[in-house]
Amino acid sequence: MLDPIVHFFQRIFSAIGRGFGLLVAWLVWPFLAAHGWYAGRSWIIKAPLAAIFVLFVGLYGYFFWQTQVWTAFDPDFVEEYRWSERTTAAGQQILAPAPASADAAGTETSTTATPAGQCQSSAIVDVIADLTDVNVNQNAWISSMLLYRLGLFGIDWDHTPFLDNKASFQRGVNQAVRRTSVELVDTLARMRGTSGINSELQDARNNLQFDEYSWYFGLSPFGPKTPTPSYYRTAIEGFRAFNTELAACNATFDTRADNLVQFVDRIANDLGSTSAILRERSENFNSGWFDTRADDRFWFAYGQLYGYYAVLSAAGADFSQVIRERNLGPLWTETLTQFRSSLRIQPAIISNGREDGWIMPTHLATMGFYILRVRSNLVEVRSVLDR
Repeated sequence: MLDPIVHFFQRIFSAIGRGFGLLVAWLVWPFLAAHGWYAGRSWIIKAPLAAIFVLFVGLYGYFFWQTQVWTAFDPDFVEEYRWSERTTAAGQQILAPAPASADAAGTETSTTATPAGQCQSSAIVDVIADLTDVNVNQNAWISSMLLYRLGLFGIDWDHTPFLDNKASFQRGVNQAVRRTSVELVDTLARMRGTSGINSELQDARNNLQFDEYSWYFGLSPFGPKTPTPSYYRTAIEGFRAFNTELAACNATFDTRADNLVQFVDRIANDLGSTSAILRERSENFNSGWFDTRADDRFWFAYGQLYGYYAVLSAAGADFSQVIRERNLGPLWTETLTQFRSSLRIQPAIISNGREDGWIMPTHLATMGFYILRVRSNLVEVRSVLDR
């Protein structure tokens, strides 16, 4: 009685086995054919081909290693700066207390603080230089690597679910650094209407605007090029040079409340654009774990939040006087807490399922939710500063 059912399942499994065998044979056949052709060649042909094969394997091994190992990735790295111990806003002269003196009765009295001949450097400039250093010096800049440019059999890596997460994360961090460098040049590092643009920062900003995908050679325009990491390394030098000038009181950092308002507003707008990108992908593509663009959207947004979390933590030190005067301390701390909460989302596989689905999660909608929470806090900070 059960024989027909057993035979039915046997035929199904047999068909599956034959199909799997054909697939394996189809995949292996080019390699077997190449091996047969290679075995019949002389060493004059074999040696160059073997060298090319070893080079190919070495390049892909290095590429795989660089895309999978994230050096110096730590959402809590801002704690190492100890910005809470700073007592002077960026660009202000650091005051050193004078030695205590005793009066006629023998009671010690402290005199007025005396200038130490040094100004406070910018925590914002420090952190964007360090973020860029992690991107291009402590890690390889993935987006301009040759094998990343070539793609997977001609398919852009961003259109595949493989080996593109780190590249998207780096570009997200770089977006935060770029936006911050523009604000430094245009508003923060100059007295509005009374001082020129700092040349070190201007050069750093221009270098950061360079194409993120350039290798040593390009087709448009055709010819040799300076790769992207070289420009970003030069930008790091510009940021360091500016902070050296600022610490020597030879540069300007304007910590007015209206400058902080504009800076926060620009960051909120930038995050709003990313939220729109996530929403568009989440609403129009619901392939779950099979959405090949969901991972780069997610990790770009994650990198952007990672960068802005560090930048705003640094801004709390640079604009400490404004935050104290406007009683912004609790709200500023809450904003940073929201940023840190968003960085706890680190799924192994990114899924873009339906929001009302019950099998596949929707990581893009979750990331969009956190971005909107962060943005609402920034809007509230702006409104308090605007009063």
